[in-house]
Amino acid sequence: MEKKRDLKSLMEILFVSTRLGLTSFGGPVAHLGYFHEEYIRRRKWMDEKSYADLVALCQFLPGPASSQVGIGIGVMRAGVLGGLLAFIGFTLPSVIALILFALLLQGFDVSTAGWIQGLKIVAVAVVAHAVLGMAKNLTPDLQRKAIALFALVGTLLWQTAFTQVGVILLSGLVGYLIYKNHQLDEESSFHFPISRKLGTICLALFFGFLIFLPIVREMTTLNWVAMFDSFYRAGSLVFGGGHVVLPLLEREFVPTGWLSEEAFLAGYSATQAVPGPLFTFAAYLGTVISGWQGGLLATVAVFLPAFLLILGALPFWDVLRRNSKIKGALMGVNAAVVGILISALYHPIWTSSILSAIDFAFAAILFSMLVYWKLPPWVIVLTGAIGGTIIAMF
Repeated sequence: MEKKRDLKSLMEILFVSTRLGLTSFGGPVAHLGYFHEEYIRRRKWMDEKSYADLVALCQFLPGPASSQVGIGIGVMRAGVLGGLLAFIGFTLPSVIALILFALLLQGFDVSTAGWIQGLKIVAVAVVAHAVLGMAKNLTPDLQRKAIALFALVGTLLWQTAFTQVGVILLSGLVGYLIYKNHQLDEESSFHFPISRKLGTICLALFFGFLIFLPIVREMTTLNWVAMFDSFYRAGSLVFGGGHVVLPLLEREFVPTGWLSEEAFLAGYSATQAVPGPLFTFAAYLGTVISGWQGGLLATVAVFLPAFLLILGALPFWDVLRRNSKIKGALMGVNAAVVGILISALYHPIWTSSILSAIDFAFAAILFSMLVYWKLPPWVIVLTGAIGGTIIAMF
């Protein structure tokens, strides 16, 4: 049954999610830990099994998993409006911070700034850390390691947006063939307060935008249509979270001249310093391209697929999650994500950031601070900016 959506409940969702949006550093896995502590342990808005099922669903869908989990919890608490408020609260703080950062950068020659070079080296450490963590979880056996290697080679040698999609689809097919008889644990029933009709409408909108936006883009010369299409497509095709959106967005905007690679990587590194979802990187890119209005447009476009998918999938998840063939395909897709990440680590991040022995040494220090000393990401970013400034003096 859908919970009563009174004003008090909605305001509570907005307040709690905003506090999480201001304090949740550390990336999607850390966000899930924050959600569990606040929503499940402290407030008991969902039971442990329901939360685990929701996390499983969001890991299988394209888009930012932590944002989708937050939306799902809000929906369970107070329907669709509750999901929308949970999303706004968790996302808005980092969107505002990154729009302001982009506006401050305007008028500066970022390509020669030492602190920018430091932030680019931070990106090396952060993505390398993501590669290690995801490889451990998503490629535990030889077959999935082979899928990851295929994705790495394919995306590195043929660097187009279509290659990314093709690799993901082919990896899903291979995963289906290898793991279609994979044994599943017994799972309990799980119900959401969303009708199948609403779910079907959301899924139809998701695919409708994905198919017709490129057509509209070709029929018009409006820049905002082109921007919306690029960000929407990136948000629709990303399996594995915010780190994987990097190569998709880089290949959408840097080669076409919408912004420089230096500005792109500076914003990506700055995104590590703010709390909330990594997908808010789009707010920075949109602001650099077309002012704060562009930042808001990019944010809506990149998150809209995630919102439509979670609302569309919730009513059907209980049936789908029992299907071993679907899970097998998704195991192959998740393995491909690891290869795409390694490809992105080499190009554009490594090739444009590690230019000398001192750059490599500094990257190793930052990586150790992040992985072994387990310092918070904002400390790594601040150290990177200061270190880059000092290195530039010599």
